[in-house]
Amino acid sequence: MFDCKGKVIVTGVGKSGHIGAKIAATLASTGTPSFFINPLDVYHGDLGVMTHDDVVIAISNSGTTDELLRFIPILLHMHIPIIGITGNPKSLLAKYSTTHLNVSVSHEACPLNLAPTCSTTATLAMGDALAVALMEKRHFRPQDFAHSHPGGELGKRLLTTAQDVMRQDNLPILPPDMHLGEAIILVSKGKLGLGVAEKDGKIVGIITDGDIRRAMEKWQAQFFDRTVSDIMTQQPKTVGPEIKISEIQNIMHTYKIHSVLVVDADKRLLGVVDSYSCMI
Repeated sequence: MFDCKGKVIVTGVGKSGHIGAKIAATLASTGTPSFFINPLDVYHGDLGVMTHDDVVIAISNSGTTDELLRFIPILLHMHIPIIGITGNPKSLLAKYSTTHLNVSVSHEACPLNLAPTCSTTATLAMGDALAVALMEKRHFRPQDFAHSHPGGELGKRLLTTAQDVMRQDNLPILPPDMHLGEAIILVSKGKLGLGVAEKDGKIVGIITDGDIRRAMEKWQAQFFDRTVSDIMTQQPKTVGPEIKISEIQNIMHTYKIHSVLVVDADKRLLGVVDSYSCMI
């Protein structure tokens, strides 16, 4: 499957077909081009989707399902490798498979020992194991997973960048020599819980609501005589506009902060991303 240059085609009938469809979906979302096909449809035109570069996973608990077995000679004639997943290593499907995976169970969970229950669970687990092994072999990363799931929460966090969510308008920009009494007003109007200290268009520091509260407690009556430069953090955390939201969340978690500044190549302020911006 790792060396397959085409697609991994999963097939099965009945309950095995339902399990096969799930296995194909898991493979496709984890880096292995794959889809499910009903063997009955092969006789009505769907054979055209298969090529010599493909690999087929054929699923049958008994290994003797007639509809599936009639499909096998076609695959053998096309020299398409067959991975048979059955609970019967002595079956015809196992015999004609290039590789056979035994998922036999001693008893079904069904009280009549008839309805596929334990056998379908074992087959599903085998399919997941194949998918996981291929992920490890391919060094599949969360970013790769996100490309297959752009509509999900994970996909959004891994594909959305700082410039997509950053606040750019009416940023609370403060000169370092501004008195804290004036700074409080600008920080409050900015509604970001912070103010960015700039000098000659360059970032020289940042103050937060917490910095202001601690300064008021420390200096009390002298608080209004102090300036932004007295309490600002001189090396705030900055990121580029292309950095992913997931990376920003890691920075916030590591440094116990709630916001980062987005800057260009010249370290000039472009915007602010806070924890609320990351909740997309």
